[in-house]
Amino acid sequence: MDDFIAGLPKCELHLHIEGTLEPELKFRLAERNGIELPHATVEEARAAYSFDSLTSFLVGYYESMDVLRTEPDFYDLAYAYLAKAVSQNVRYAEIFFDPQAHTSRGVPFDIVIRGLRRAILDAERTLGIRAQLIMCFLRDLSAGYAMATLMESLPYREWIVGVGLDSDERGNPPVKFEQVFARARQEGYLLTMHCDVDQENSVTHIRQCLDVIGVDRIDHGVNALDDSSLVEEIQRRGLGFTVCPVSNGFVTDGIKAEEIRRMLDLGLRVTVNSDDPAYFLAYVTENLQAVHQALDLTTGDLARLEQNAFEISWLPRAVKDGYLAELTDYTRTQG
Repeated sequence: MDDFIAGLPKCELHLHIEGTLEPELKFRLAERNGIELPHATVEEARAAYSFDSLTSFLVGYYESMDVLRTEPDFYDLAYAYLAKAVSQNVRYAEIFFDPQAHTSRGVPFDIVIRGLRRAILDAERTLGIRAQLIMCFLRDLSAGYAMATLMESLPYREWIVGVGLDSDERGNPPVKFEQVFARARQEGYLLTMHCDVDQENSVTHIRQCLDVIGVDRIDHGVNALDDSSLVEEIQRRGLGFTVCPVSNGFVTDGIKAEEIRRMLDLGLRVTVNSDDPAYFLAYVTENLQAVHQALDLTTGDLARLEQNAFEISWLPRAVKDGYLAELTDYTRTQG
């Protein structure tokens, strides 16, 4: 089964590019930019990637970004992830980036997106992987700052497929950003939002995503299972979930495998993704393996997770169909 998972054509829809900053690259970028790190070795830096809650994770996560200063830094970050993804047979990825985490410390928006965009183009040409960018707003900052960031993104509209919302959910409900997401929709962006696992008012926040924001899919979101009427509405709309099992195990009481099983049984479009793999020590293959080990998934179940991912991706129909045909062929011959 590990061989089947390794060879499975994959689609990743919940991946923070800043969360792919491996300690080795962090050291190289720090040296390039003349930054002194608090760690003497790669091993010490990796050991510092330690946390037991979403809040403690975010502290170290934002601190590590300080090494990202120039366009080549963002290029190297994105290209390194895409090369890793190719090694795991990821065919297509939708990549979150957090411009406010960089503009707030003086790095221009243009530098961030040009580095990421160039890496995506080069990786498609040299590695054969396709990717698109999703711009996330930091929900613990003001809605005004989010709106300003949205306006700053418009000259690069053709490089960004959609917008999302991430960071600390406590006290920062989706409705805080209602006007921002309405304007984003008006500008042609697709919409998603993090509904983090086991947060205060989780069900209310997911309901706001549907009834107020009108999202096209939901990131995390397993607490939707706590409300049957919410599940029915999500089924009616055909919305998908981008679940991240291994990261759940770090910041909640488990990887939420049983919730993934329930979603599959209910016919919900659940997918498995890696979130911040450098910090959680698991890319998408390892996340699929973790769910399989917990649930004893069949090859059909695993293929359905990837079918769901390609189906809810923000790709043109013809491109989706090409990936789905490859997935079907693989499952028929290897399953």
